Amino acid sequence: MTENDGAVELSPLEAFLEESHTQLEKVQRGMTEISLLVEQSHGEVEKLAKRNADITGRIHQLQAHFDTVPREDIRTIYDDALDAQQRLFTMRGQLEKLQSDEEHLQTFSDYMARTLQILGEKPDIGVEDEVDELGGSQSVFGQIIQAQEDERRKISRQMHDGPAQVLTNFILQTEIAARLFDTDIELAREELENLKTAANASFVKIRDFIFELRPMMLDDLGLVPTVKRYGEAFKEKTGLDVVVVNTGIERRLESHREVVLFRAIQTLLANVRDHAQATQVKISIDLDEKNARATVEDNGIGFDPEIVETDEYVSRPLNQLRSQIELLGGILEIDSKQGEGARIVVRLSTEDQA
Repeated sequence: MTENDGAVELSPLEAFLEESHTQLEKVQRGMTEISLLVEQSHGEVEKLAKRNADITGRIHQLQAHFDTVPREDIRTIYDDALDAQQRLFTMRGQLEKLQSDEEHLQTFSDYMARTLQILGEKPDIGVEDEVDELGGSQSVFGQIIQAQEDERRKISRQMHDGPAQVLTNFILQTEIAARLFDTDIELAREELENLKTAANASFVKIRDFIFELRPMMLDDLGLVPTVKRYGEAFKEKTGLDVVVVNTGIERRLESHREVVLFRAIQTLLANVRDHAQATQVKISIDLDEKNARATVEDNGIGFDPEIVETDEYVSRPLNQLRSQIELLGGILEIDSKQGEGARIVVRLSTEDQA
């Protein structure tokens, strides 16, 4: 610190520390606000879940007196049930987004607090996790475990809001159609046709869900055929021009290496879909006797690779992917510039490291 004409001039380090304290306070205020939103959303989800349960009770009463209930009332109750389920699904999605934002802010807050602590400053908040040997508030293994739990929670919610709700609707529509056969055969046929259409659409969604969760052909046929099939499905869903090229030998790898490479391609494609604003994606797979390489290239808007290197808050999926690859002795290479698309390469040895 120096004095210049009576004014105090801070050194670069002092200025950085002061700005870091300011930013940490802002993040803490943001966390307080988003925590309130999370709490409010939890309450709203509980209210909607109760409403959904109440409507389910009305449906059971309807089933007990089906023959005496006017058709319009049946339709109204059925529409109310669909509306309640949709509102509950939407609110749960909003809650999940808020929880994700809260988690990102917590990660950034921990990072700022650790930085100040390393520089000899005492943060204004307590740091729950000490800096470990791997340089973070959580070890790589801890991050992977957390990622697995996040994925399990996501799958559980998808199963509840998807197949579980679909089966509930199927049971209701089937019972309605069965009772209509005694009073209006044509309307019953119409309900059955609607049920068939819904069943076909749900079957496609569940099949895609299973493929996303764990494609069985990965175990049966290996990495290259599975990625080709996944690329075709991704193209159908997103409209992106996806090309899969195999430039090496088509051979099997150890199961855990095939899974890691497939998940890497999934993550990179999701990143393209969500952020790249691309129209074309090329996936290249190159396997030889000792190494495996998977490359995902797009013609999107690109990004600054330094963000991935330094800012976990912005690029958590890529950082988690890098951690998983490095645990197996591999490398994640990023080549991108603003406005020039991106090329990301995953390199992995197919031999156990000594």
